[in-house]
Amino acid sequence: MDLYVGLDVGLEETSICVVDQDGRNVREAKVSTEPAAIRSALEGFADRFSRIGLEASSLGMWLYRELHAAGLPVIVVEARHMHVSLSTMRNKTDRNDARGIAQMMRLGWFRAVHVKNIEMQKMRTLLSNRKLLKRKLVDIENHIRGALRTYGLLVGPISRGRFEARVRELIERADYVFTTMVETMLDVRRAVFDGYEKLHKVLLQVIRHDGVCRRLMTVPGVGPVTALSFKVGVDDPLRFTRSRTVGAHFGLTPKRHQSGTSIDYEGRITKQGDVAVREALCEAAASLLLRVRTWSALRAWGLRIAKRTSMMCAIVAVARKLAGILHRMWIDESDFKVGFGAKVTRKLKLKSA
Repeated sequence: MDLYVGLDVGLEETSICVVDQDGRNVREAKVSTEPAAIRSALEGFADRFSRIGLEASSLGMWLYRELHAAGLPVIVVEARHMHVSLSTMRNKTDRNDARGIAQMMRLGWFRAVHVKNIEMQKMRTLLSNRKLLKRKLVDIENHIRGALRTYGLLVGPISRGRFEARVRELIERADYVFTTMVETMLDVRRAVFDGYEKLHKVLLQVIRHDGVCRRLMTVPGVGPVTALSFKVGVDDPLRFTRSRTVGAHFGLTPKRHQSGTSIDYEGRITKQGDVAVREALCEAAASLLLRVRTWSALRAWGLRIAKRTSMMCAIVAVARKLAGILHRMWIDESDFKVGFGAKVTRKLKLKSA
């Protein structure tokens, strides 16, 4: 008889529920959130498990790798899909959640999540840490600008490397208390800036030795961050049967609403999937349309959309198409042809003039 297991993972304890193929509870337990403890709780039924389900989370990914290495049929379920399923229960408890997950495994009504390998997880951590330091660096600089502006001291447009020297020049004649406050913020900024620079150098070293990222960077507008973010988000290009579905995977396709006799309409983009990859693709698309001056069929297509609708719609559309192009380049091991479509774009420019 096949058995199905639901794991409700918590920071300290994990609730376990084992059900048979008829939905009857076989065993329930609560153990510490450790792979060894979970394996020990399931030890007597190991050869009868059909599916073991747990919710997608940081701890869930770790447990998946450990339990999968032990030969258990573990499945990570999408958190949004699981939340909708478990919300039908009257009382939300860890025990009930484990029961609900076990029943989802039995019925097969779940959406599995692709678990990235450990190397891609490390690259994801590198990108998120770098992004966090960059955001904090901008926040500190804006705070310093605002504090000085109150006293009529304007930093003005300045490069990041010369920012500290410019601020010290402005507070050179200020009193001791004000100078100490600003210098303290500058010391914190310097520490954050040094950390950001170290992580950025590590990122560039990774890109330098990665053939896939260097190939993706042949697309105009795609830089190191976008290339690595896309590679980390996709992980395994063969898990997509068609390149055109990659944009939908990262939430770049419109929502569709249809119900009975109501009007069938499309809304805004779904914004599902990896937020970091979607932001990186949109930044690359904006760079391609607004900064890059090399003509290509992709840029010509985006400019036609911008002329017909708006630049924001064009950026999203180019980002969606860019996801498919990058995936196809990865699969085919081919570079981007920059000059393709130049004649078409020149004709468009002549007509608009």
